[in-house]
Amino acid sequence: MRRADYDDEPAVIIERHSGGVGSFLLGVAIGAAAALLLAPQSGAATRRDLRRGARRAKKAAQDLAGDIQVRVTDTFDQARDRVETGIDAARQAIELKKRQVSRAMEAGRAAAQQARDELERRIAETKAAYNAGADVARSSTVPPRPLPRDLEPDESEP
Repeated sequence: MRRADYDDEPAVIIERHSGGVGSFLLGVAIGAAAALLLAPQSGAATRRDLRRGARRAKKAAQDLAGDIQVRVTDTFDQARDRVETGIDAARQAIELKKRQVSRAMEAGRAAAQQARDELERRIAETKAAYNAGADVARSSTVPPRPLPRDLEPDESEP
């Protein structure tokens, strides 16, 4: 495209002007001057009303600050109570788990000891039975049993 094609299109230009604090203060001063010039009261009455309004605003600000302080204090106290309650619940849960683990360990130890005692008893019984059988085998003089006839050596054979 040629440059001439772009010149036919409308252009939008955006400019920014930043208004500073100076512009704001100038507007406030002009508004205050206009209010004093157009006020239906005398200067003394206006000053008295301004002082009265300032006292009311001060009182309202103090009341608001007091209310906010009470709310913040109450919220802080409630949060602290919730945290303390949570900590107490966690401590109780930990103590309960400690007791449960301790009981389980004791039960495990008792079961292991019982199993060991049972195993030692069985080993002792097995040894006693083995020794009794060995003693019987040593002391018995049982003659050898004769072989069955079909297994006896044939004397007729040379």
